Amino acid sequence: MINFGKFREEYEVLAQELAAEEVFKDRERYVSLSKRFSFLERVLQLVDERERMLREQDQLKKMIADEGEDEEMKTMAKDELPHLEEKAAALEEDLEEMIFQQDEPERDLIFEIRAAAGGDEATLFAGDLFKMYSRYIEGKGWKQEVLSSHETEVGGLKEINFSVKGEGVFSHLKFESGVHRVQRVPATESGGRIHTSTVTVAVLIEPKEIEFRLNQEDLKIETFRASGRGGQHVNVTDSAVRITHLPTHTTVSCQDERSQIKNREKAMRVIKARVLEKKEREEGKKRGDIRRTQIGSGERSEKIRTYNFPERRVTDHRINFTLYRLEAVLEGDLDEIIKKLRKADRRKKYESKGLA
Repeated sequence: MINFGKFREEYEVLAQELAAEEVFKDRERYVSLSKRFSFLERVLQLVDERERMLREQDQLKKMIADEGEDEEMKTMAKDELPHLEEKAAALEEDLEEMIFQQDEPERDLIFEIRAAAGGDEATLFAGDLFKMYSRYIEGKGWKQEVLSSHETEVGGLKEINFSVKGEGVFSHLKFESGVHRVQRVPATESGGRIHTSTVTVAVLIEPKEIEFRLNQEDLKIETFRASGRGGQHVNVTDSAVRITHLPTHTTVSCQDERSQIKNREKAMRVIKARVLEKKEREEGKKRGDIRRTQIGSGERSEKIRTYNFPERRVTDHRINFTLYRLEAVLEGDLDEIIKKLRKADRRKKYESKGLA
């Protein structure tokens, strides 16, 4: 449970600050304090409502336990109590979400899905994961754009990069980084044996132009002829683009568009996100505080989830949560898993801030 007392203390301090004449002299500070004060006011209104419900619960419990109370009143109290407890729990969930969302940045993302161990079966599952995320993104009303892809002979994906834009994409999708493991019988397996394959997912923040710029002298830009699956030529000109960031040896290729300019633009977006992530990860490791308050480290080598087809099971290993709704999950129904991850993440952050 969150310690809401800290929010009330902050609210009272801000009320005093906003009442002082000096604060009006600094317009930027006044706007910032007013915005925070308004947020705390909304939080405390819900807190007061929650406390009222808890008092009502106590009254109902006392009524039920009172031997001298009328039996009809006791029956009514017993009927009312579960509904009130459910409403109070839902209100607390809304409060947590409200507080948690306030601290989350609104950032666009770039997803990288890559087939890892398992050969053709891994590429097929990479395609399944892409479809899963695409359906989830569509259901949320967010915008998705494929930046580059590499399809295989069997119709799978060796790698695909795509961007996601929309309100709340970061807070909902940031947990997807890591190794996704699939256990199933491949279509080409005549003996019916279950194979285990893996796909890595990286979720990168797409940097804004004003935040992060690459030094052009650090980039090696090459063009080559694009080709599709089975050697079919997408374009007879050198429209494909490969960009290498020399200091970090990071390379990105893009050949999906017929225009070299468009391929270059998309490749630049991906390489900026990759280089920024490497930079922030290295800085975090130097400080020794990288992602301590997050669920998992977000490393590509960390196994985060297993999709077991024979058991119709999806297990998220970070929170020991299992669903027996594999088909629904692969159709994009990720809400239940993501809700559990967000709740666990909130708990960790509240504990780190002394709010729990």
